[in-house]
Amino acid sequence: MAVFWYTLLFSCVALVYVLPETVGADKSQREREADKVVYLPGQPLEQFGFQHFAGYIKLRPNDEKALFYWFFEAQNDVSHRPLVLWLNGGPGCSSVAYGAMQELGPFLVRNNGQLIYNKYSWNKVANILFLEAPVGVGFSYSNKSGDTEKLGDSITAEDSHAFLIGWFRRFPNFRLHDFYIAGESYAGHYVPQLANLIHEKNKGAKKGYSINLKGILMGNAVINDPTDQPGLIDYAWTHAIISDQLHRNIYKDCDFKSNISTSQCTMHIRGFLEAYSGIDIYNIYAPVCLSSLNKAAQKLIVAPRFFTQQDLWHKLPSGYDPCTEDYVEAYLNREDVQKALHANLTKLSYPYTPCRFVD
Repeated sequence: MAVFWYTLLFSCVALVYVLPETVGADKSQREREADKVVYLPGQPLEQFGFQHFAGYIKLRPNDEKALFYWFFEAQNDVSHRPLVLWLNGGPGCSSVAYGAMQELGPFLVRNNGQLIYNKYSWNKVANILFLEAPVGVGFSYSNKSGDTEKLGDSITAEDSHAFLIGWFRRFPNFRLHDFYIAGESYAGHYVPQLANLIHEKNKGAKKGYSINLKGILMGNAVINDPTDQPGLIDYAWTHAIISDQLHRNIYKDCDFKSNISTSQCTMHIRGFLEAYSGIDIYNIYAPVCLSSLNKAAQKLIVAPRFFTQQDLWHKLPSGYDPCTEDYVEAYLNREDVQKALHANLTKLSYPYTPCRFVD
């Protein structure tokens, strides 16, 4: 009899010990299933061989912030492919609207609201996670209005790290994958700062709970004004967009290391901008969307922190195909699309826009 009670007591203790982990695993599985995207309006008729998930991660237990993500598993060999987090720039531009739906995601939007496959999608070689950050960008939100007024690079990094901790709880099978952070434009700030924070946080992480960061990738990265501004001028000159004379005049009369502006520099920069008036700055060989040319002119945007020398710098084109941007914006504002992506659950008071310039 004593052996029986001992065995029963031991079994109960063992049950209590493993129960929290089991409950956590069950919760993660339920959340993953809830986030699975079963069908996208306008998706191609042919079958595709990968799963994708979309939804929200609440950042902290007593927090009002929730960041939206869209995750595409690799098209093959999922368990051995690296995990890549993609961040767009701005600051304040959506990784879903640009990265996922115009650049490197598997689906591209056409003018009729239909989707086509992107043969250059990065999920051919990796598992790709698109994050809309900081709060206030895309579908990401906070129930505290003050949260969108108190932002900055360090807060964005902290929130993105908190998102990753929550995301790995929901997708624990990817915790040990080689992890990379990639991005463009203002992600030249986001990417290295998040990578550094992960490196520091990993030092105090429990065994098996650190993030397996392997590297970072940045394209057209915003570094600082003295570096970025001459780069734009030199690129335009080496690609025959501006003349030798204008290139010389800009370097003679414009001080990239100072905020001091002169009338001569202003005149030269105006000529530089006029040279780009009908050209996509990110793809100078791409055709111009003539039907949206006037609208595109109204969207000449660069975040205030990008160029601080003078107001003219702020009129540089955003570099995105205005037609494609319009298609994506219309698509993501559709109620059936938002329902399919488990997005806008709180019914935000403003329409979806690819960029909301938050700092």
